[in-house]
Amino acid sequence: MCIRDRSTDCVRTLTSYSSGMHAFKLSWRIRQRGTHALVGVATQDAALHATGYKALLGGDSNSWGWEIGRSKVCHDKKHVKYPANTEEEDDSFVVPDKFVMVLDMDAGTLAFVVDDQYLGVAHTGLSGKKLFPIVSTVWGHCQIGIKYHGGLKPEPLPLMSLCRQVIREQCGKKGIQTGSLEELNMPKAITKFLDYKNC
Repeated sequence: MCIRDRSTDCVRTLTSYSSGMHAFKLSWRIRQRGTHALVGVATQDAALHATGYKALLGGDSNSWGWEIGRSKVCHDKKHVKYPANTEEEDDSFVVPDKFVMVLDMDAGTLAFVVDDQYLGVAHTGLSGKKLFPIVSTVWGHCQIGIKYHGGLKPEPLPLMSLCRQVIREQCGKKGIQTGSLEELNMPKAITKFLDYKNC
C-alpha cells in the first residue's frame, strides 16, 4: 500500500521590502494550482511548511495572502472575499496564468492587478514591517514564476505626474481609448504626455 505525503509548502524571495511601492509579475498556470494556491507577503517568521493541505499563507499573523482559486484573502486565519465585487458563490472569476501583485509599503497595502484591471486593496496595515513576496502551494512540482516588475522610491510624485493621473482617472480607460484626451483641446505635447507618448 502506498501512502502519499500530503503537505503544503511556501517559497519566498530572498529580498525583503520595508519601504516604497513595488510590482511583481506572477505566472502560475491554472492547471498547476491545486486546492490551496496562495500568493502574498510574509515576515521572516512565517511558516514555510505544514502537514496536510491548507491555506498556509495567511494562516497566522505573520503572513498575508490571496487564495487565487477561491478568490479570498487570508490573514491570521480570517478569510474575506476578494475582489470584493464577486459574490460568495460566484465561481466565474478566474485568475489567469499571469497577473500582478502590488506592494505599497509606504501606504501599508497589498493589491493585485488582473487583465490590466486593478482589483483594489486586498490587505492593509503592512507599514513598518519587513516583508517578503511568497507563494504557498499543495501541488507537487508546480512551476511558479515571480519577477520584479518595477517600483517607486518612498518620495512624493512630481506634480506633473499627479496631474496626469487625475486627468486619466477622470477620462477613464474607455474614454482614453475612444479619444477623449483629444477632446480636451490642449496642445499636442500635453495630449501626448497624458497618453504616455513621447514622454
